Amino acid sequence: MRIATWNVNSITARLPRLLAWLESSGTDVLCIQETKCTLEQFPAEALREAGYESAVNATGRWNGVAVISRVGLTDVVTGLPGGPEYDGVQEPRAVSATCGGARVWSVYVPNGREVAHEHYAYKLRWLEALREAVAADAAGTLPFAVLGDYNIAPTDEDVWDPAVFEGATHVTPAEREALAALRGTGLSDVVPRPLKYDRPYSYWDYRQLAFPKNRGMRIDLVYGNAPFAAAVKDSYVDREERKGKGASDHAPVVVDLDV
Repeated sequence: MRIATWNVNSITARLPRLLAWLESSGTDVLCIQETKCTLEQFPAEALREAGYESAVNATGRWNGVAVISRVGLTDVVTGLPGGPEYDGVQEPRAVSATCGGARVWSVYVPNGREVAHEHYAYKLRWLEALREAVAADAAGTLPFAVLGDYNIAPTDEDVWDPAVFEGATHVTPAEREALAALRGTGLSDVVPRPLKYDRPYSYWDYRQLAFPKNRGMRIDLVYGNAPFAAAVKDSYVDREERKGKGASDHAPVVVDLDV
């Protein structure tokens, strides 16, 4: 089974590229983040014609997540159980489903904005709720993974220049401690191999020629339990999909499983 995660940065804007990539990559299950559409705008029919069922959590604006699968889609949970609200609502940042022989979550962790901002405190609360919500599946016998845009670089090796990010979100001790707590439920970081250069970055800003200069970050993560990690045959960042006109600022992270 081939499972991937991709922050598409607007599924409507990126739909032709997405459909072409699904066909060329042979992906069975894709966790999508930042759909930037309402539930009604989500292109479920186009994906169905391509052979994929969809589980979607979307309300418009800049959030939204989905799991699409061509190997079955059952036991869907929309939203983060026990998750915190921001501005009075629980944002559409999580959806989970069982696909074939594995269970997956697609998550879009809050950005945090600035360390002193309420959104940063919300980010930490959201991660704590995620830890509590996935603990049972993480300790289970079914291959299980939480995939998505975590908006956190796990180590200094996961950013192109740690000095540039000093004092900013995505690299703070509290965020990294939240990731460690999540791993403490029985999950491990499935680190992909890069297709170019020596570090498997998954995100490059649109500005200042960040992609050509490889000034990236590894913030799109796959956290799998022991049965999931044991089944991994390969994992890589499809850096080629970050190239060209109309690309997302994130590249797909792909995992091949023997399940």
